[in-house]
Amino acid sequence: MPRQAEPSFRESTNIMFNNAVDLLDLPPGLVEKIRVCNATYTVRFGVRLRGDIHTFTGYRSVHSEHMEPVKGGIRYAMSVNQDEVEALAALMTYKCALVEAPFGGSKGGLCIDPREWEEDELERITRRFAYELAKRDLIHPSQNVPAPDMGTGEREMAWIADQYARMNTTDINSRACVTGKPISGGGIQGRTEATGRGVQYALQEFFRHPEDVKAAGLSGTLDGKRVIVQGLGNVGYHAAKFLSETDGCKVVGVLEYNGCVVNEDGIDIEALKQHLIAHGSPDGFAGGTIHPADAPILEMDADILVPAAMEGVINLNNADRIKTPLIIEAANGPVTSGADEILRKKGCVIIPDMYANAGGVTVSYFEWVKNLSHIRFGRMQRRQEEERHRLLIDELEVVTGQKLSDTFKQRYLHGAGELELVRSGLEDTMRGAYQDMRKVWHERDDVHDLRTAAYLVSINKVADSYRAKGL
Repeated sequence: MPRQAEPSFRESTNIMFNNAVDLLDLPPGLVEKIRVCNATYTVRFGVRLRGDIHTFTGYRSVHSEHMEPVKGGIRYAMSVNQDEVEALAALMTYKCALVEAPFGGSKGGLCIDPREWEEDELERITRRFAYELAKRDLIHPSQNVPAPDMGTGEREMAWIADQYARMNTTDINSRACVTGKPISGGGIQGRTEATGRGVQYALQEFFRHPEDVKAAGLSGTLDGKRVIVQGLGNVGYHAAKFLSETDGCKVVGVLEYNGCVVNEDGIDIEALKQHLIAHGSPDGFAGGTIHPADAPILEMDADILVPAAMEGVINLNNADRIKTPLIIEAANGPVTSGADEILRKKGCVIIPDMYANAGGVTVSYFEWVKNLSHIRFGRMQRRQEEERHRLLIDELEVVTGQKLSDTFKQRYLHGAGELELVRSGLEDTMRGAYQDMRKVWHERDDVHDLRTAAYLVSINKVADSYRAKGL
C-alpha cells in the first residue's frame, strides 16, 4: 500500500495554528505578525579537517521577538533544513508563552551527523558555527540564547559558551549566552533531566483530574499504567525512568532507531540504557524480547504512548492502527496534523508537545536567571531555613515531651538546595500551564482537544505582548 502524502512539519504547524486562530477574535494583521517567522540566517562555513576543507550548512531562525531574548535549541542532524528550523522556532514561541518563560521563539540547526566526527573535530566545527552566529548577535545573553537539542548536549553548550566568552572578554554575563551547560561551566542542577521530568509532571497533573482521565478512556492513577516509549535518548530515558521508578508505570515497549524491546512485565530502563551505551543497539539485551527497528511496536496495546524522538512518527500511514488512548508528545511534532485528526476522532487524548516537553525551556530559564544573578539557587537561605526548622522541632519536643521520628526530622530539616528548588519550580510551572489549558478545553464548547487549547492560551499571550508594544 503506497504511503499517503501529507503536509510537511512546517505545514502541519501552520495548520494547527490556523485551527486555533479561527477561534480567536484577533485582527488579521496581528494574526499574520504572530504566524510569520521574523528572520532566518543561513550560514555556510568551512573547517579544515582530515587534510581537507569541509563545508557545513547551519541555520538560526528567530520566529518572534515579542519578548527578548529569544530562546531555542541547536540540533545536529542530517535532516536539518530551513523549513524544519522555522517550524521548531514557531513552536518555541508558543511553548515559552504557554509556560510563561519570558522569551521569544528561536531555533538553530547544523546539517551534520555528529557520529561521523571525532570529539576534537566536533569541537572545531561547533566553535566555528558559534563564531558565525555570535558575530551577528544570534548568540547573545540578552538577544538570542541557544540550548541543547537532538544531537547536542552539555559538551556542545560548553564549547559555545567558551567561544562567546573569547569573543566578548568584558561581558560579565557571557555564561548566560547559552543554557544546558555542565554544572562546572555555569549550568544548573536538574537541567539534563528537565524535559523528561517535565513529561512526568505533565502526566501526574493530567491524572489528578478524573474528568480528563475519563476523556481518554482510562481510570485510576498512573500506578500500573502500561507505557510505550519511542526513543530512549535524553528525554525518553528520563521520562521512562521516572515514570517506572516513582509512579509505578510499566514500560512494556521501547523503540530505538536500530531495534525495539518488548516486555509485558516491564522493562528495566536503567539496565536497557546501560546496554545501549555499551553496545549501541538493543541486540543482546536480556530484559525483554528484541524486535527489528521496523516492528509495529507503536501499535501495541498499552495505556500511554510517549513519542520522544523525531517529528512525524505518527502519521496518516499508521494513525488508524495506534491503540493507546493517551499520547504525550515528548518530542517536537511527533504527530502530524492529519494523524492528529484521525486520533481525535477515535477518542484518543493527546497532551501536546508545546506543553509536554516544555520542561527543558523552563529549567533553561532558571539557568539563565542563575547566570545573570551570579549565585547558585539556595546558597543564601538554605542553612538559615534548616536552622529555623530545627528550632521549631526542638520546641515541639520540649512542649509535648515526645520525640519525633528521625525519618520525619531528617526530611523536615533538609533545606531546599538548587536541585530541589529547580524541581519545585518546574512542577509548579507544569501544573500551572496545564490548568490554563484544561480551563479552555472544558469551558469552551468550540475547543475539543488540549492542542487547540494550548494554542489558544499561547497565542493570546503573544498577542497581549504585541499589543503592549503598541502593535
